[in-house]
Amino acid sequence: MEELKQQIYRLECSHLKPEVRSSKEKIGAVLDEEFFEIGSSGYMIYRADIEGDHALSMDPLTISDFQLHELGPEAVLTTYKIVNERSGRETLRSSVWKKRASGWRLFFNQGTVARE
Repeated sequence: MEELKQQIYRLECSHLKPEVRSSKEKIGAVLDEEFFEIGSSGYMIYRADIEGDHALSMDPLTISDFQLHELGPEAVLTTYKIVNERSGRETLRSSVWKKRASGWRLFFNQGTVARE
């Protein structure tokens, strides 16, 4: 389980990097075809939005308190906190990753602004 946790942690960190977030090809390699998100903004975001004109934040983001919860042999839930290093804003996050023929893909993400 620790090996899977480290693999998914690396994937979570990868899609937060500006070079991935600014590339439709690179972010597309992380996101599942059915990806959707309930953003900390309160808006629903779908894969098509990201492939279109939706601009992802390029601010430096740091993950902490990362936990992995197995939902089955081909799905996991992650929970963690993200700190936006530029604004100082903290959000609580949860993600569902699904194992596909091409590897683990981010299926769902939710961000909730943490109480101050």
